[in-house]
Amino acid sequence: MRFLFLMTLCIAGMSATARADWRQFRGNDTNGIADSTAPTSWTDEDNIAWKADLTGRGLSSPIVVGDRVVVTCSSGYRQERLHVVCFSTEDGSKLWERQFWATGRTGTHTKTCVAAPTPVSDGERIFATYSSNDVVCLDLDGNLLWYRGLGYDFPNASNSLGMSSSPVMAGDTLVVMVENDAESFTTGIDPATGQSRWKIDRPRRANWTSPALWPGETPADDRVLVQSSAGVVAVVPETGEVEWTYADGASTIPSLTVSGNIAFVPSHGITALRPGQSNPEVPEIVWQEGSLSPGTASPLVHDESVYVFNRAGVLTAADVEDGSRQWQLRLKGPFSGSPVLAGGHLYAFNEDGLGQVVRLGDGKGEIVSSHSFDETILCTPAVSDGAIYIRSDGHLWKIAEE
Repeated sequence: MRFLFLMTLCIAGMSATARADWRQFRGNDTNGIADSTAPTSWTDEDNIAWKADLTGRGLSSPIVVGDRVVVTCSSGYRQERLHVVCFSTEDGSKLWERQFWATGRTGTHTKTCVAAPTPVSDGERIFATYSSNDVVCLDLDGNLLWYRGLGYDFPNASNSLGMSSSPVMAGDTLVVMVENDAESFTTGIDPATGQSRWKIDRPRRANWTSPALWPGETPADDRVLVQSSAGVVAVVPETGEVEWTYADGASTIPSLTVSGNIAFVPSHGITALRPGQSNPEVPEIVWQEGSLSPGTASPLVHDESVYVFNRAGVLTAADVEDGSRQWQLRLKGPFSGSPVLAGGHLYAFNEDGLGQVVRLGDGKGEIVSSHSFDETILCTPAVSDGAIYIRSDGHLWKIAEE
């Protein structure tokens, strides 16, 4: 009995740790929703737990795995030097840094950089991808497990503005989108070896969206939703089989989000999809609302509302049932990163480094605080264990209650 009791405590502790982590772009479930609360205000003197220096540029979001926070950067005249940097969540001290040479093309638009995709972790390993289509696998102590240059196998896979799709972990498969104007594909990679388990050809058009997870009733029913200018496909992560297709077009910048069994897709404004009943190969359109037009930031869904930032920085809340407008609130934009939500508050950082906190509820949104870091911020924040992690090119901050 004592053994069973101890095992139960261990399993519960492991589950709590996993929930506290923020292991990929927009969180473990790729929906931007945190399991914890976070500070609703901060200044240069209050609630800034620490600030760490970064080397080179980076648009990628931080990820948090246990007591480690990991970011990627790129440096050098041609951004050919790739960095993976790990800090202690406790005090911001640098635990390790690894550097690699890019094997693929490193040219990008001046606004972005080679370290644009957010890394991902399965709790045991860290997988970092770059605009150069290099994929790095490290253990949590920074030891190199494998390195793969997808540009070696697919030399035409690039675009003139740079790649930025973030990989996701779906079960035991690392899903990487390499979608562009030429050699366009998405691949499922064995995380232990770096070898591709499958590869599907994709529309030949530049695409900066990231895959989203569609949870099923059981892990075997989980799907990965891949968005492009052609629409959305639901992919079985273990095999690459395309289960259903929405073929009415979608945005190539903001990514879709999933809540319950409905996907909210930036298509014709916002289109809400759910699995088809009569024809399982074609999803059912629940509603479509053209006035909900996201800019760069991805939509977010919580409780009874869909939240969308347009290009002018106006936040619109719409009803999840039919897409009808509930309220609007103007924030100071523009926004390149996507918002996240914790404890009934929405957190958004604009390109000038201004963090704005919006309290949600009572049929309206209210800006309760704002603070500028006075540095360009283009990433999406991470939230873990009651703290917010946000980065610029030069610094990584932890925002936490003192």
